[in-house]
Amino acid sequence: MSARVSDLLGGLAPSATLAVDAKAKALKAAGEPVIGFGAGEPDFPTPVHIVEAAAKACYDPVNYKYTPTAGLGELREAIAAKSMRDSGLKVGASQVLVTNGGKHAVITAFMSVLDPGDEVLIPAPYWTTYPEAVYLARAKAVPVMTSSANGFRVTVDELERARTKRTKLLVFVSPSNPSGAVVRPADVAAIGRWAAEHDIWVICDEIYEHLVYGDATHVSLPVVAPELTDRWIVVNGVAKTYAMTGWRVGWMISAPDVMDAAINYQSQTTSNISNISQRAAVAALTGDLLAVEEMREAFDRRRKIMASMLNAIDGVHCALPDGAFYCFPDVSGLLGRPLGGRVATSSSELAEVLLETIQIAVVPGEAFGAPGFFRLSYALGDDDLVEGLERLAALVVTG
Repeated sequence: MSARVSDLLGGLAPSATLAVDAKAKALKAAGEPVIGFGAGEPDFPTPVHIVEAAAKACYDPVNYKYTPTAGLGELREAIAAKSMRDSGLKVGASQVLVTNGGKHAVITAFMSVLDPGDEVLIPAPYWTTYPEAVYLARAKAVPVMTSSANGFRVTVDELERARTKRTKLLVFVSPSNPSGAVVRPADVAAIGRWAAEHDIWVICDEIYEHLVYGDATHVSLPVVAPELTDRWIVVNGVAKTYAMTGWRVGWMISAPDVMDAAINYQSQTTSNISNISQRAAVAALTGDLLAVEEMREAFDRRRKIMASMLNAIDGVHCALPDGAFYCFPDVSGLLGRPLGGRVATSSSELAEVLLETIQIAVVPGEAFGAPGFFRLSYALGDDDLVEGLERLAALVVTG
């Protein structure tokens, strides 16, 4: 008897981060005092001027109809202008496709340039969606393990060791989810030159571009590595920068031939993105960055608190992240030890123990290609952050 679902979707893994977040929210709705460190979602409200722009758009009949698949002209222009303002990337509005969030931009980018059998280098630890999106494009994901001693910053040597004659594309992310690593500008340029030398495409995920701390600096790879010419795709969105995860507006930017393919693909899958969300995104991108800076300052404070509290726990080691809003501690020192009446032998098992015993939700490193680690988001309230880590510390002490 044949399977009821396709082999393609039957082999697709669910999103580990969304699964953890859904389980935590379900328990909380049932009255359990769960603290969720799982979702990559700012706890701040969307800035008022953005919400007001959306409310106004709801009363304009022009937004009730289909609009161009590639996005509203005003928003495409705003994305092009924002790219030049924030990173020096000079593009025209015709090189922009507005997508249903950053995740949609990623899969659309892969579908646009990959063929079956192509290999895609993905530095690990990686966001859980990248390998699955490559799989959906019928290509092969090739994890490239980075070194925790180097802050999980990928190097040219690591990439070169993984390169084969079938390598078509590199996924480059800085700041990184889940590690918070920010690759130094000179190293970003070197990676771009390496990709150009070997005719490798680069997808640059810049969703966390504004969330960098201390001396860390974000640079756009196509800007600092012009040798790459037009063999790049930039994906981004409003979700993290403007606390707009639920508005679902992202984009991809690339060469005209890639954009033609991407727009055709979107025209046969989703058509245009919600016009109300697009109007809100215009307000976000053309407004000031004051609310963004306020969030960044809060995240900066929280990353220091979280890293300090994690490092005070016996068996846990956590590097201070340079970007995004996650800590990625090594918890291998907790494995094999009695905790809550159980002994976990993997970070995945340990995550289950923590949810069931002290009711904190974390995402295990297995989901990111790095067993023995956890990802904890510090995009949650200060009180919950401290209480959750105090629960963990107390559990380790009592066993």
